[in-house]
Amino acid sequence: MQLRDYQLKAVENMKTGCILNGGVGSGKSLTALSYYYLQNGGSKDFLTGGDYVWMDDPKDLYIITTARKRDTLEWEGELIPFVIDAYYHKVVVDSWNNIQKYKDVTNAFFIFDEQRVVGSGAWVKAFLKIAKFNEWILLSATPGDTWTDYIPVFVANGFYKNKTEFMREHAVFARFSKYPKIEKFINTGRLLRQRRMILIDMDFKRETVQHHEDIYVKYDLPTYKDIMKRRWDIWKDEPIINASGLCYALRKAINTHESRAVKLLELFESHSKMIVFYNFDYELDILRKLYYGEDVIVAEWNGHKHEPVPTADRWVYLVQYTAGAEGWNCITTDTIVFYSQNYSYKIMHQSAGRIDRLNTPYTDLYYYHFKTHSGIDLAIAKALNSKKKFNESSFANF
Repeated sequence: MQLRDYQLKAVENMKTGCILNGGVGSGKSLTALSYYYLQNGGSKDFLTGGDYVWMDDPKDLYIITTARKRDTLEWEGELIPFVIDAYYHKVVVDSWNNIQKYKDVTNAFFIFDEQRVVGSGAWVKAFLKIAKFNEWILLSATPGDTWTDYIPVFVANGFYKNKTEFMREHAVFARFSKYPKIEKFINTGRLLRQRRMILIDMDFKRETVQHHEDIYVKYDLPTYKDIMKRRWDIWKDEPIINASGLCYALRKAINTHESRAVKLLELFESHSKMIVFYNFDYELDILRKLYYGEDVIVAEWNGHKHEPVPTADRWVYLVQYTAGAEGWNCITTDTIVFYSQNYSYKIMHQSAGRIDRLNTPYTDLYYYHFKTHSGIDLAIAKALNSKKKFNESSFANF
């Protein structure tokens, strides 16, 4: 086995309680397992092409990942070089949904994949208990959008006693807000130092080149204006009472225009293996009904179906953002179409990474972003270009 230089450097810098921060496709899984291997008596020579050296009574290994990675046995493939099945210790790969099953485990090694420890729910409580009695590391391509995302990891590392202490030390709340709203963070120098202590960056230089192209399609302007003016949902035939309802109706008006589907079929003529990301079920209904040609396989990954990537000569893979932005890879195509924009830069970035992998045979990767010149699409694009999440309330002015 031969780690790349940046992976080897990351292994040397890692410690329990760290976040391994590597872009999508950078090989975080192999790097994390290499660290586990060394921590349990393995040899660095093996990581640089030498012979395998057996570990000394390795600790039980628990890998908490996405349901999709668990079900597709992706981690089992990464474990093969380390001859894990030759030992008598326990190896468990399970999803975040089941993390509470392991909250009483002690003296083991945990790899938390695709970082989910944000907020203060049941997952975070289980994580904090596990972190207290085990060695652990976190893997993430996008470790945190705001300082509050780091609270559980900071607490697990002993920087703060709990969330309350963090808020008391660093959060300033808006005085006149109807609900608790953080206006700004203070003592950020301390936060930056703490983040540097736990964040292990993988200095990953891609060999691929991403080509992003905005494809502007038509939309029904009179309908769009009517919804904006009357605040009326023409599909439900009822008044729109909040920002979410207005944005949903406006997006349905622009996303269902036939020019969008026509443009997709035009692209498919020159890209015969294509992943299409979409947001809503009404988009899926449109995409399902399109005629892509003879012998074209159409498969889906969403809340309704969990089908694998097709292996035919010509195929279309329809993926819903929330269900499929992470936890799977595809190296048999160089093309992704974003049929509509997602609100989250993080999700868009993760979705793009599904084809940008270390072992892809392609150098040039093509990304097509479908959008319109409507007010809401331009506002979403502005937020994404700033690497921020689109705010419905600010746009709708409810």
